[in-house]
Amino acid sequence: MAYEIVIGLEVHVELKTESKLCCGCSTKFNAEVNTLVCPVCLGLPGALPVLNKKAVELSIITGLALNCEIAEHCQFDRKQYFYPDLPKGYQLTQFYHPIGREGWLEVNLAGKNRKIGIPRIHLEEEAGRSYHAGKGIIDAEYSLLDYNRSSIPLLEIVTAPELHSPQEAKKFMECLKTTLEYIDVSDCKMAEGSLRCDANISVRHRGDLQLGKRVEIKNMNSFRALEAALEDEAKRQVSLLQQGTPLQREESRAWVEEKGRTLFMRFKEEPHEYRYFPDPDLLPIEIADHWIQDLRSQLPELPQIKRQRYLREYELPAYDGELLSSSKQMADFFELAVQAYDGEPKKVSNWILGELARLINLEKIEFGQVKVTPGALALLLTLLDQKVINGKIAKMVFEEMFYTGKKPEAIVAEKDLEQVSDPKVIKEIVARTIAAHPLPVRDYLRGKKKALGFLVGQVMAETKGKANPEMVRDLLDEELSFLSRS
Repeated sequence: MAYEIVIGLEVHVELKTESKLCCGCSTKFNAEVNTLVCPVCLGLPGALPVLNKKAVELSIITGLALNCEIAEHCQFDRKQYFYPDLPKGYQLTQFYHPIGREGWLEVNLAGKNRKIGIPRIHLEEEAGRSYHAGKGIIDAEYSLLDYNRSSIPLLEIVTAPELHSPQEAKKFMECLKTTLEYIDVSDCKMAEGSLRCDANISVRHRGDLQLGKRVEIKNMNSFRALEAALEDEAKRQVSLLQQGTPLQREESRAWVEEKGRTLFMRFKEEPHEYRYFPDPDLLPIEIADHWIQDLRSQLPELPQIKRQRYLREYELPAYDGELLSSSKQMADFFELAVQAYDGEPKKVSNWILGELARLINLEKIEFGQVKVTPGALALLLTLLDQKVINGKIAKMVFEEMFYTGKKPEAIVAEKDLEQVSDPKVIKEIVARTIAAHPLPVRDYLRGKKKALGFLVGQVMAETKGKANPEMVRDLLDEELSFLSRS
């Protein structure tokens, strides 16, 4: 029997503000524990909050980028629950009147563009951080608490249950992260917790109209973990259906990386159990249309639009356009290199997605750590076009550029790598090569054309790769043709 996986995501984005949501405490990461706190974010009696305007603006910008309807009126509510990392005993959120509704994000899934619905985005505050003593949250012997993160502004982005595989969920998150980086509302560092995702998953018989009981999966700190956790949970729920014992209650489960499994944490609370009510200390927010339009004018070119422009303006293949636009830093690098280079944009794309990507992956660094500048890449390609160096030497020079940050012309001069293009010099080497390798010459003259490649290699080896390979091939072909007529 066929089954259908249904997935919805709850994405938490730490907004890029200098201070917390309702107080002046710093949002700096990795400060000494419990030093970035005050009576407001600790919820001490008598302390009153003051809303951070920048957090509201970043939320509106995100909503616009995600095609949301921005609310004219929104307000904060208290979500009440008791957990050690929540010092006030409630969390400020926007349950009744979120800042954005009815948005969508277009994602290329299995070669087709699909608009994944975003029913709501809402602004809320972060809880503190728990340090669990033990192998994980499930088997911790005790926990220590750091309230530095308490009340950092978060934007929660909720998707519709329109994703149908772990791979689709991962691709959506990658696309969302790219969009957030383009609009510069968050640094999106998953390792530091500034981009997190809880996944709601249920499984039903294909064709059923009613969704199965959903399970919320927590504790996933990478896209790979998201995909793996959803795959494990989908298998578990399918197995339960096959046994005739489907889930009876909604659960929260934790992803345990070491075991490669989701483990039960608790049963899910119902919304009424949080006893939401409007926060009495923060006034409602009125969002005027001119404010929205002013923020809309600040939106950069978004990745989906940039991708289409690359195909149209630079005549790049769809594959190149998607990869280049998937990273703002990579896209910026590409465009600056194209501006500095007189040749074809496709050549720039080939080097970025080829040699540069290879070395980045090899060294396991971020794109922003690359020492090569766009202008330096343009200079290297110009040297290649002018036949000052050949393709093999260009790759050697580029690798040196990558590790040292040196300019290409300096490396070429320093290592004496300029291409040998003097026909007289190459012809002498070709003559020596033919004389030294009679068997490959005989094979070539008998119709074995592959032998020419061997002879080209010998000439290139003698010149330490510096000979003009086209000239080498032409001169070899000329000399061998003469011999065949003799």
